[in-house]
Amino acid sequence: MLRAFFAIAAALGLCMPITCQTFDLIIRNGHIIDGAGSPWYSGDIGIVNGRIAQIGVLQGANARQTIDAQGLIVAPGFIDMLGQSELSMLVNPHLPSKIFQGITTEITGEGSSIAPLNEQILAADRPGFLHYGIHPDWRTFTQYFARLEKQGMGINLASYVGATQVRRMVLQEANRAPTPDELQQMKALVRAAMEQGAAGVSTSLQYAPAPYAKTEELIALASEAAKYGGIYATHMRSEGDDIDQALDEAFRIGREAHIPVEIWHLKAAGKRNWGRMPEIVARIDHARAQGIDVSADTYAYPAWFNTFSAFIPPWAHEGGDARMVQRLKDPATRGRIRKEMETQTSGWDNEWLEVPGPQAILVSVVQNRALLPLQGKTIAEIARSENKDPIDTIFDLLIQDPGMSVAVFAMSEDDISYALKQPWVSICNDSQGAAPDGLLGQEHPHPRAYGTFPRILRKYVQEEKLLSLPDAIRKFSALPAQRMRLTDRGVLKRGMWADIVVFNPATIRDLATFENPNQLSVGMEYVLVNGVPVISEGKMTNALPGKVLRGQGFRATQ
Repeated sequence: MLRAFFAIAAALGLCMPITCQTFDLIIRNGHIIDGAGSPWYSGDIGIVNGRIAQIGVLQGANARQTIDAQGLIVAPGFIDMLGQSELSMLVNPHLPSKIFQGITTEITGEGSSIAPLNEQILAADRPGFLHYGIHPDWRTFTQYFARLEKQGMGINLASYVGATQVRRMVLQEANRAPTPDELQQMKALVRAAMEQGAAGVSTSLQYAPAPYAKTEELIALASEAAKYGGIYATHMRSEGDDIDQALDEAFRIGREAHIPVEIWHLKAAGKRNWGRMPEIVARIDHARAQGIDVSADTYAYPAWFNTFSAFIPPWAHEGGDARMVQRLKDPATRGRIRKEMETQTSGWDNEWLEVPGPQAILVSVVQNRALLPLQGKTIAEIARSENKDPIDTIFDLLIQDPGMSVAVFAMSEDDISYALKQPWVSICNDSQGAAPDGLLGQEHPHPRAYGTFPRILRKYVQEEKLLSLPDAIRKFSALPAQRMRLTDRGVLKRGMWADIVVFNPATIRDLATFENPNQLSVGMEYVLVNGVPVISEGKMTNALPGKVLRGQGFRATQ
């Protein structure tokens, strides 16, 4: 009826308020899923200056560009709750692996954040910067964000300040507690980062030197972030045998620091823990019932991805990679490390005992280019080809490449599904932005780098009916926006930034596999970031309209 009314008005030459307005872009005839969990409705979306100006019947309105979304889903852009693109965005700012999934915003900074930096950290991390050909000309978040904005960004980006990062700034790689004065320095670094725009403080407590931090140290740092409206996000101290203690620690930090808690990539790791997800969920539900603001996210794949060095005990990392390599070269120390890997203990996630065997460990990304032929091979395959014991193979590879990353197949599909359907679980990619070509295309990433969000739409919405489409979209958009305090993103509503995806629900799917990961997902017809298409008619436009999203504590004077 309304469309007929506007058609008559147009025929009579009448000018209605909406039809007199000129939009930069109108998305017409779409099935709109607004992100809040509501069913789809039909309508048009008008965009002006990067924001949603009108939603409704816009027939007869003028637009500089029009998208016909007939038969397509129109939804908010997807928010990746844990990306790792702070460096790869400097290599390829378009981040095709992200935008072809529909990701328009990434949150990054897992324990070791892009800033702050000092000369000691730069020297220790030099191999990683060299690997990507990056000259790190920043020391603070202010300087890093300025570099991003000058270069241009394909998506929006926000970052935590890492607790590991501020610990390294003050204590380097030392395995000890900070003195009271050193803790004050660390707290000051967190305050400075929050005022420069960090979204909160984060931990990655399985990777040295992070395990050296006691809970009280983390509470002190999280308390500083809380004063600025920040979040505490954590890769917990254990995701396997000691997950109960790790959950207790996360809950305690949230309670005593008065800060919301986000548990990254929720899982029950290791075959011994398969089937524990209902128990884990029940513990989080209980904490929520007690008033602790805790939620989680998942990438919904049966393999995790981490640095290879996580297979050896934390003490062996003290002093950094160079000291670790020295220990692995020393026969006596090497023997001690092997014994601990082969012994059931508590206090660290012994991944060697969690995996079904060396065939479940896949070499993914190497920094030593001489090892490129090993990408995509399992430790079992490499050990056989070199006539070595698998543990010796691990040690020798670490000596050659301390920065190597691997995929580890040790998760249960039932646990993944149970976590995914929880109402407080959103989605993370837990991978840096990648590309099928160029320098990034030489790597062999986890397929989640290219496929997480479309995989969920294909597998868990279309095939298994675990989630409805509106609920999946809510987990991709409104839920993470709410958690990250992104008050002007995450839902399709007048006045919000126009981060919008337009996709075909029948064809959206992931193509990336563990064997061949560098494959872009398909089905995204249009992806808009701040009102500008970065994908148009299924093809990348090379536009760079992304923005740095600074936290609530940001002070412009910084």
